[in-house]
Amino acid sequence: MARVTVEDCVEKVPNRFNLVLLAAHRARVLASGAPLLVDRDNDKNPVVALREMADDSLPPAKVEEDLVSSLQRQFDVEEGEDAAEGAEGAEAPKFDETDQDRYLQQIKAAGMTTPQSLPKS
Repeated sequence: MARVTVEDCVEKVPNRFNLVLLAAHRARVLASGAPLLVDRDNDKNPVVALREMADDSLPPAKVEEDLVSSLQRQFDVEEGEDAAEGAEGAEAPKFDETDQDRYLQQIKAAGMTTPQSLPKS
């Protein structure tokens, strides 16, 4: 039954690799509790995902959009007056301005050095 479903889906998504990506994503969504759009008929989630795409219950473009948005790690930021005020009010970071001599004194005091680890003077 799955082979017939794959052959039906290739008409909707011509690239088999894209079809696998979309069906796998939809199967994971189904496993996480999304409602089924076709009857299960004792099939597993990947087959149900393929049947949904083959029956036009779920357009492949929608699955692709959902897949892309699930992989994105950017957060939408509202731009407006509040965003402009936040950028102007931000201070430049302050860096540690410890020189090498002060740094060596601090690590010696902390007992973190051996004579071999100190730079040659």
